[in-house]
Amino acid sequence: MRLSLSCLTKPIIHGYFRSSCSWRVRIAFALKGIAFDQVPVNLIKDGGQQFTEQYKGLNPMQQVPAVQIDGIMLSQSLAVIQYIEETRTGHRLLPADPKKRAQVRMISDFIASGIQPVQNLYVLQKMGAEKVQWAHHFIQRGFEALEPILKETAGKYCVGDEISMADICLVPQVYNAERFKVDVDQFPTIKRLNQTLLKVDAFKESHPSCQLDTPAEICT
Repeated sequence: MRLSLSCLTKPIIHGYFRSSCSWRVRIAFALKGIAFDQVPVNLIKDGGQQFTEQYKGLNPMQQVPAVQIDGIMLSQSLAVIQYIEETRTGHRLLPADPKKRAQVRMISDFIASGIQPVQNLYVLQKMGAEKVQWAHHFIQRGFEALEPILKETAGKYCVGDEISMADICLVPQVYNAERFKVDVDQFPTIKRLNQTLLKVDAFKESHPSCQLDTPAEICT
């Protein structure tokens, strides 16, 4: 079987250290054991490097991440995660059982479509002085709905006892919750899962505190 040259080249993640979507992709690559390069895109500096014409050529939505892989450019973190699930061996990110697989997708979409978009940077910049209260409200509201779902589906991890795409989505969202002063103690299942996952190497090495573009004052 012939492999194209593009398939032998390391993927490149154009992302931002604290971006939830960038972090999801870093976690997924780490779980799969995929080596990758990173190109930082500073969402703050110079009004946001994602708004340059050069970056717009990579991702017309001007969001991170943009991922170069196998000769194509992909954006939207869940699309990237499902692509590597379908094209790479290693740790399974979607369960074989169709019911569990549906639950993983449900929880992932719940976070990636229902909670995170209303408190991403672009939205918060439009909210001005109300941004912290806005983000707190929608994360709190989302977690109030997510907690009983996870209480039903969780084992050691979000769905059963294997790390999946749902866990990849959960941890960055809890990080954001803590940034915006949501009391995670209200949500014991979410808190337990997050604490467990943060001990896993793939989550530790992909954490915003230790990336190429992490500011020195928060780098660990």
